Amino acid sequence: VAVNICYEDAFGEEIIRVLPEATLLVNLSNVAWFGDSLAPAQHLQIAQLRALETGRYMLRATNTGKTAVVDPHGEIVAQLPTFTADALQAEVRGYLGLTPFARWGNVPAVTIAVLALGLALWRGRTASFAR
Repeated sequence: VAVNICYEDAFGEEIIRVLPEATLLVNLSNVAWFGDSLAPAQHLQIAQLRALETGRYMLRATNTGKTAVVDPHGEIVAQLPTFTADALQAEVRGYLGLTPFARWGNVPAVTIAVLALGLALWRGRTASFAR
C-alpha cells in the first residue's frame, strides 16, 4: 500500500517510487481549510489522475471533502457527499504491473520538451543568420 498525505498525491513521481510493490494507493487529507470551494473537487481529480497513471485503486479519506474510491481507470466508483460524517464501503483489488507512466515517469515528457526547445532555438538561430 502506498500511503500519501494531502497534496503529496499531486506529485506522480513520488508515488511511482513505491511501485510495483504497492498494489493500492491511499490518500489521507485534511481539506477543511478549503471550505466550500472548488478545491476539494480539484484534489479528487488529482487522485483520479494518479489512479489512472499507476493503474491502481486510489482510496481517499478526507475529513470534510471528497472521500472516494477511484478505480484504476480513473473513474469514481464510490463517494461520500461533501461535509458528511459517514463510512464509505467499496470492494477493491490490488493490482500489479506497471503502466507506461509508472515505468518511465516524466522522462518522455521532459525529453520532448527539451527537444522542442532545442528545435526552437536552432530555428531561431538559423532564421537570424538568413537575414
